[in-house]
Amino acid sequence: MSDTLIIQSHRDPLPFPWLEDCLQSVRRWAQQNQFDYRFINDELFDEVPQFILDKTHGQTVIATDLARLFKLQAYLQQGYDSVVWCDADFLIFNPEQFVLEQAPYALGREVWIQLDRQGKLKSYSKVHNAFMLFRRGNSFLDFYTESAERLLRFNTGDIPPQFIGPKLLTAIHNIVRCPVQENAGMLSPLVLQDIADGGGPALDLFIQQSPAPLAAANLCSSEVAKTASLGRTLEQVIDLLDQTRSITSLKSPG
Repeated sequence: MSDTLIIQSHRDPLPFPWLEDCLQSVRRWAQQNQFDYRFINDELFDEVPQFILDKTHGQTVIATDLARLFKLQAYLQQGYDSVVWCDADFLIFNPEQFVLEQAPYALGREVWIQLDRQGKLKSYSKVHNAFMLFRRGNSFLDFYTESAERLLRFNTGDIPPQFIGPKLLTAIHNIVRCPVQENAGMLSPLVLQDIADGGGPALDLFIQQSPAPLAAANLCSSEVAKTASLGRTLEQVIDLLDQTRSITSLKSPG
């Protein structure tokens, strides 16, 4: 048994073939570092209170955001010194450079590029939960889990998809400055398209605004259903990142 466990989860069968490439990249990285690895299915929700499952019925993403926290707590209690969550669409394309932070916990970095109302590119700096690291004795995981559960318990209106995920984490981060695994990023559809196209202004802005070169990134599979062509784009992106092992190298010349 290793002192570090990597956890991933997704419904079976996988809805997109390229997700297996992402999962395999995390499994290889875990093996290279002699970490334990576990892929879990519906058992992810074992620790979630029934009233939360009832309240989030039809909004699986919200239940999953809470379920992963309970599961991370459970594995720390089982004796692991460190537990890491990676979403199923999290791609590690430069495993040698993807070294876990030595902080008590760490969140992923989100630099989100989109168009504003005037059609101009805008960058938003946040944190995300597609990658999370927690070490034994950290105080944040329990606080975050309890806060997320309380928000769901007392919410009486519509629940936005990122309510207890990136939205809550970013609100907390903006106040207390959480430790961040800066090379665990997230790529918006505009950035993904520019990577597939061999460069572009959204990618250039992303690189300019990113605090560090990425070694891994979440590929936003939730956006695939909204954009039919994005699935093919992601296959190209994965191939390019596997070849170059770098996003910075894809920046437009000049």
